[in-house]
Amino acid sequence: MAFAELLEKAGGMGRFQIIQVTLLCIPILLMASHNLLQNFSAAIPSHKCKINDTGVVNSSTESGVWGGVFIPLDDQGRPESCLEFVEVQWRMVDSNSTWHNTTDAETRSCTNGWEYDRNEFSSTIITEWDLVCSKKHRRQLAQSLYMAGVLVGAIILGGLSDRYGRRALLIWSYLQMAISGICTAFSPNYLSYCVFRFLIVEWVPTKVRTITGTLAGYSYTVGQLLLAGLAYGIRDWRWLQLSASLPFF
Repeated sequence: MAFAELLEKAGGMGRFQIIQVTLLCIPILLMASHNLLQNFSAAIPSHKCKINDTGVVNSSTESGVWGGVFIPLDDQGRPESCLEFVEVQWRMVDSNSTWHNTTDAETRSCTNGWEYDRNEFSSTIITEWDLVCSKKHRRQLAQSLYMAGVLVGAIILGGLSDRYGRRALLIWSYLQMAISGICTAFSPNYLSYCVFRFLIVEWVPTKVRTITGTLAGYSYTVGQLLLAGLAYGIRDWRWLQLSASLPFF
């Protein structure tokens, strides 16, 4: 007798199975937010070396001759993202000079931080901890550590669920995701952010049939759409992280 026929003999799909599948699809929907959250919380806005104390891109220094006085310009006439002049190019103030005359001037990496365009996102982990230029690899590292946490969680919780039951481990997984996600939202520095992201373990039972597997896939897709809408309305990465974590309680 095939396994599918055995299930039919045992009662098939009933009210209990429908409720169970529905309750499992809800966290799957929410997990999409955590998996793709860093696409928004770690969005990289336009940036250039800071030449004032505001920390916000100023249109008066973004274009025109003043842009080439402190910061070299690229081929399209826009300030370079990671370089500044060692010496201020005051000769650029002369109307007879052009920014092309500064191509031989000595440059260096930004020394006073960066100014960011905050029109799209008011705050991201990039703008908060300056994860640009020489530190841009830390953005990918944070996401890699998160995926490593997912892998570790699947291995450990998957094995424990066979011994202690899936219900208890699912509840623990959701609780850990909620607590770790909230701690991530209040991370004071990059290191603690990575640690808490790693601890956001994810695990759901993998023994699903065709219909339940399809529903789980649709739930994940809907979760991605909800995340996009959530990120559109919440432009601060801490509040966005908090909003994606609280529902797991």
